[in-house]
Amino acid sequence: MSTDARIIVLDEPTTSLTSRETDRLFEVIAGLKAQGIAIIYISHRMEEVYELADRVSVLRDGGFVGTLERSELSASRLVSMMVGRDLSAFYKKDHRPPGVRRPVALAVRGICDGVLVRDCSFDLHEGEVLALSGLVGSGRTELARLIFGADRKTAGSLQLDGKPVDISSPAAALNAGITYLTEDRKELGVFLDMSVADNVNMGVLSRDASRFGWRDYAIGDRRAGQAVSDLSIRTKSTKVNVGSLSGGNQQKVLLARLLETKPKVVILDEPTRGVDVGAKSEIYRIIDDLAKNGIAILMISSELPEVIGVADRALVMRDGAIVGEVAAYEGKPISQEAIMELATGASGT
Repeated sequence: MSTDARIIVLDEPTTSLTSRETDRLFEVIAGLKAQGIAIIYISHRMEEVYELADRVSVLRDGGFVGTLERSELSASRLVSMMVGRDLSAFYKKDHRPPGVRRPVALAVRGICDGVLVRDCSFDLHEGEVLALSGLVGSGRTELARLIFGADRKTAGSLQLDGKPVDISSPAAALNAGITYLTEDRKELGVFLDMSVADNVNMGVLSRDASRFGWRDYAIGDRRAGQAVSDLSIRTKSTKVNVGSLSGGNQQKVLLARLLETKPKVVILDEPTRGVDVGAKSEIYRIIDDLAKNGIAILMISSELPEVIGVADRALVMRDGAIVGEVAAYEGKPISQEAIMELATGASGT
């Protein structure tokens, strides 16, 4: 603005902003438009597109798909243009056989951290996608980190497949069969300056050691190549540095590393944050495939359509405690209104 620019390009400007800061940014954008300044706004967040855009141009796989005027905007048309298929095929929930009662994979009882998380208990079943919902700051990530052993709990216990487990560190969690995908992949997840192959193999290097102590790189290369194929990771080679990949492909590389540990329970913290719609669809497919194979999934998500489209049940947190559960019933999806009532306290609980 200080250079009197006539065209301003904003690339994912709200990624690290609070809701109040985002509202202020939108006010600034409106003021710039009133001055005749042209704005090119790049975003993965559909609500921002609907609020700001006069026209929307869609790119897919590096090519121009088309442009919609504001009067033509709809979720179904946009998603269809972005992923190349209808909205009805976007979310995946084929893993849930009706009326089947599945064993409990992970039982959480009375987990506390002495600061925010208070007396949290729940069961997570084999082959289930259980969402952990709530407003930012409600304690969702803190609870997940306590379960994974990344932070120390002051009270509570865990059972895995009906047997007590002592998870005091991430290493102990991995050895027990629990893995965790962090919400901040760049700072706490992938190694940006290392190759796809090195990232995929990082958690299972001991498997590639010969009896003489040398590492067999060929095994790791085959493993990485298989992961690229299975998870549809778009990269020229497994030797390419992860930092050069798109956000969605970085996320899938991180998922590939976690899945190589052969977990029984997978905790996904905002698994589609900062990825495009096409990558979201592929990640939903991966989640559904994992559940079909009996893996229990605890998914933290701030996107209610994602919770409704992917999860079997949703636990809602507020002020560090689980205040309720929302589930689909009689063929009806999870209620967005019910989640928000519990999350905000509007239901009186």
